[in-house]
Amino acid sequence: MRQPHLHDLVCAVRAPAQAISGPDGQIRAEGVQGVYVADRRILSRMVLTLDGAEPTPLRASAVSDTARFVSTARGLGSDPTVLVRRVRRVVADGVEERIAITSYAQTLVRTQLAIQLGCDLASMAAIRTGEPVADLPGGPPWSADGVEVRVHADPESDRLEWPVSLKRGETFRVTVTVMARDPGPPVVVASTRPAFAAPEVQADDRRLAALVAQSVADLDALLLADPDAPDDGFLGAGVPWYLTLFGRDSLWAARMLLPLGTDLAAGTLRTLARRQGSRTDATTGEAPGKILHEVRRPDLDAPLPPVYYGTVDATPLWISLLHDAWRWGLPSAQVAPLLPNLEAALTWLGGTGDFVSYRDTSGRGLANQGWKDSPDAVQFSDGTLAAPPIALCEVQGYAYAAARHGADLLDAFGRPGAQRWRDWADALATRFRARFWTDDGYPAIALAGADGRGRPVDTVTSNIGHLLGTGLLDDAEEATVVARLAAPDMDSGYGLRTLASTSVGYNPQSYHCGSVWPHYTAIVLSGLPATGAPSVIGGLLAAAAAFDYRLPELYAGTPAADGPPVPYPPACRPQAWSAAAAIVVLSSVLGLRPDVPNGVLRLEPLHPSPVGELTVHGLRLAGGPLDVRLTADGHPDVIRAPSGLRVQID
Repeated sequence: MRQPHLHDLVCAVRAPAQAISGPDGQIRAEGVQGVYVADRRILSRMVLTLDGAEPTPLRASAVSDTARFVSTARGLGSDPTVLVRRVRRVVADGVEERIAITSYAQTLVRTQLAIQLGCDLASMAAIRTGEPVADLPGGPPWSADGVEVRVHADPESDRLEWPVSLKRGETFRVTVTVMARDPGPPVVVASTRPAFAAPEVQADDRRLAALVAQSVADLDALLLADPDAPDDGFLGAGVPWYLTLFGRDSLWAARMLLPLGTDLAAGTLRTLARRQGSRTDATTGEAPGKILHEVRRPDLDAPLPPVYYGTVDATPLWISLLHDAWRWGLPSAQVAPLLPNLEAALTWLGGTGDFVSYRDTSGRGLANQGWKDSPDAVQFSDGTLAAPPIALCEVQGYAYAAARHGADLLDAFGRPGAQRWRDWADALATRFRARFWTDDGYPAIALAGADGRGRPVDTVTSNIGHLLGTGLLDDAEEATVVARLAAPDMDSGYGLRTLASTSVGYNPQSYHCGSVWPHYTAIVLSGLPATGAPSVIGGLLAAAAAFDYRLPELYAGTPAADGPPVPYPPACRPQAWSAAAAIVVLSSVLGLRPDVPNGVLRLEPLHPSPVGELTVHGLRLAGGPLDVRLTADGHPDVIRAPSGLRVQID
């Protein structure tokens, strides 16, 4: 399989639809280019010509659901005097493209505008293999498997050709709309209501405001909803491969966005709770109490079952999101109905053995079931791949935090069993301390074999960073992990590498063995002490600027000293948790530590501020607005906060 490259393409998205083209605005029947609705390609070709020639591209940009392209038509008038502007807006079931041709020539310009369209209705799974797919014959309209694609042009033209005659300063306009009708039952639907606030950011370091603005716009475009409860919004994981419900991705993104409100967290929690495992099924990986990995359309050929539970970390992450949303002010009336799901999730957690581990027994599931789920993601220092069952280090941190978070919720809502889970967490920490630490003085990425109690997998990876802030490590152990992550073989200058550059298996362009993932770096940032945060923040902001503030899913782990970050060609962009990293940077600078149930908002800002003076309007806490100002030397001022909260500044 040769997965199509994405790094030089332009993407606009309004989930569950997306449009991907070259920087010239043309959509060609190659690679992943096309317009998609719910994982089907409804448009595989859209090529604009003037007198049979393609315009020369000048500029392309994309924000949220809109992409803009400017080109010049060479050979018309005194070259270049004819501009072609294309504004492509994606809607939930298709795309609208507005084309404007403007002449600045001194003499009359005559030309023939033509637009060539094609449709293959290929599935995203088929596109991802890199194999070519033939267009459907005839059309428009096109239809296959019950899906119908129609095209409308204004001015009307059956052949999508128009004669153009322009005097100086005149503009000829055409609008082409392509829409799909799919009668099949939807897996996800477009969100019809906003799920989070859009804050206004002003900072001396202007990169932060630009990153937040682009990220929030892209996150809004990635919003999906549960067809069983359309008011419950959640984030699709990323464009183009993962525009659907993903347990781990949707949970992490919602957790990272809690400073923008709790509605997204609530929708994500409820959507996943409705699909919580209720039986044992080796084929799908389902188990009672378990939170799923992903949902796909059952009528499309895909490598995994359409509802798949093969993830080891979504269940503890669901518990911690419920806890954190409660701390940010999710009303008790919305928390209480989820407590039976909490208890079921805890029961699954408690039944996993000495350590939370995974093994695919179906033969068709994922071999690795943590966030690093590629086949070579877990390897020993000599490059040997770890064999299952595998117990990942960060998953033990998630499990420890989830058990304690669950205990806090049980106590707060008067339900029994809290002490059992605190005892369980303490016992896990003791076992972890005895088994996971290597002779070189850092935690192993995993234990492999012997039901997750086997040999420590001794490579140095970014996984250890997710232990920070979980409570599993004591202060001295956290300091050791922080120091190891700060070493030059882990910190690329643009974020943390997934695998140390000194490792045998290191490859800066590997998906999980040397690349940099912004979301992972941001999550580590949320657990870092103040001394380590500025360097990480600076690296993420530098990377964001290099990618026009639309952080990709991942990029190469090459050192910053070698120049700008190098793209990872198949990376999703936009991608939910990469975009959400912007809010982690913002909240880390401010040091937001809310405890709404106890009526307290603590601020532990960075001293000095790594972005200079900072003012943020439009954060959300306990359902109300939160506005904060931070001086360049790190002194905060809460401009506005919900009534009834006591502000503590540390």
